[in-house]
Amino acid sequence: MAAADRTKALIRGYFHELWKGGDLEAADTLLSPDVLVRGSLGITARGPDGFRGYVRMIRAAIPDLRVEVEQIIAERDRVAARVVYSGTHLGPLYGVAPTGRAVSYPGVTLFRVATGRIIEVWSVGDTLSLMSQMGVVQGLAADD
Repeated sequence: MAAADRTKALIRGYFHELWKGGDLEAADTLLSPDVLVRGSLGITARGPDGFRGYVRMIRAAIPDLRVEVEQIIAERDRVAARVVYSGTHLGPLYGVAPTGRAVSYPGVTLFRVATGRIIEVWSVGDTLSLMSQMGVVQGLAADD
């Protein structure tokens, strides 16, 4: 298997095991012990334990979270993944009380990989769309 294919498989594992499957113990094998994770809304986590806390916070807010990986591009130690997050806002999220609303927003996650593990994660999601769908900001829908 070529290096780019191995790297893409690692990133697919990140989304499949950690986000889709909820197997947070897989963080110990997929992530470097000193991984740095920056989430879409400015949350920063360090290490597998910090990452697990971040995932638990998101899953508490959107328990039925779905992550659809649309594209992965890998070059050397850098990887970009285009994804769509969706689910139902049923718990507090960044100070916003549960709304019960369905949410769906696109994002891009950039990774840096070394020695077969993820050492850096930087997620950028369309949080303005997310906040609009949660009712925090108004007048942003395409059909307004």
